[in-house]
Amino acid sequence: MSKITVSLPSPLLAVLDRLAHLWATTRSGAVAELLRRAEREELEKEMAEGYAAWAEVNRNDAEAFLSAQIEAVRHERS
Repeated sequence: MSKITVSLPSPLLAVLDRLAHLWATTRSGAVAELLRRAEREELEKEMAEGYAAWAEVNRNDAEAFLSAQIEAVRHERS
């Protein structure tokens, strides 16, 4: 565990104290929780962007092979 010093304006300190009370933790615990949440939010954002990019790739692949798939189905039915 490392110690740091952080300077906050009074309104933000009041927010931190309120969150610490709400989460039944210390100021340090509240800061740690906020950082964990920010990290998780960033990861979820990156994952959503990645899934969206892969969706586009998959859609393009599906469109590219659609005619071949249709032909294969026609061949199986005949």
